[in-house]
Amino acid sequence: MEEKTKVLIIDDENAIRRFLRTSLDAHGYAVSEASNGEDGLIQAVNVQPDLIILDLGLPGINGVEVTRRLREWADTPIIILSVQNQDSDKIEALDAGADDYLTKPFSVGELTARLRVAMRHTRKEEPEPIFRVGNLCVDLAARLVTCRGEEIQLTPTEYDLLKVFVQYAGRVLTHQQLLREVRGAGYQTETHLLRVHVSNLRHKIEIDPTNPKYILTEPGVGYRLVMDI
Repeated sequence: MEEKTKVLIIDDENAIRRFLRTSLDAHGYAVSEASNGEDGLIQAVNVQPDLIILDLGLPGINGVEVTRRLREWADTPIIILSVQNQDSDKIEALDAGADDYLTKPFSVGELTARLRVAMRHTRKEEPEPIFRVGNLCVDLAARLVTCRGEEIQLTPTEYDLLKVFVQYAGRVLTHQQLLREVRGAGYQTETHLLRVHVSNLRHKIEIDPTNPKYILTEPGVGYRLVMDI
């Protein structure tokens, strides 16, 4: 019998924990709970979960600090729960090592999709040499990008940016993370440069750059390359 994927929920709201437990139980996950950051850290050691769902607004140790402490010893995927007006906290948590976030309220379908993406990244130590989504194909080994069957000419920076998106496909990447990966640590505040590069990249791979299907904007946070269309 296949072992269930273990999910640890760290959230101080009883209603949210109950909703998550019921939803994840129905989808075959083994669920553990903690109602605050301190207990969550203890449970993470004891349970050794495969995934962690973490609320930002915890009493005592908040979600950002829990993320930092977890990242000192674990690479377990962390999906942040947040409310709409916490963009700065979401960015801080993602930069601290969280893998993704969900904004309350959210659907069960969206939650399980994010969990599947997170698990995919833990199971693949190296990205597949060829990434395909819709009409976009990126051959990392050959450094070849095609869209609708035609080769796309990218600048070195545009290719490096697309490569990072492919490596983290399905996950939200903050502006700072992208700039650090593509330009280096000294460029993390130059978000205007990133917007220019993303715009140029969209004009080359999207049918309608003003309504992108591949590289989606996460308002106030960053961008995400979709895995399915």
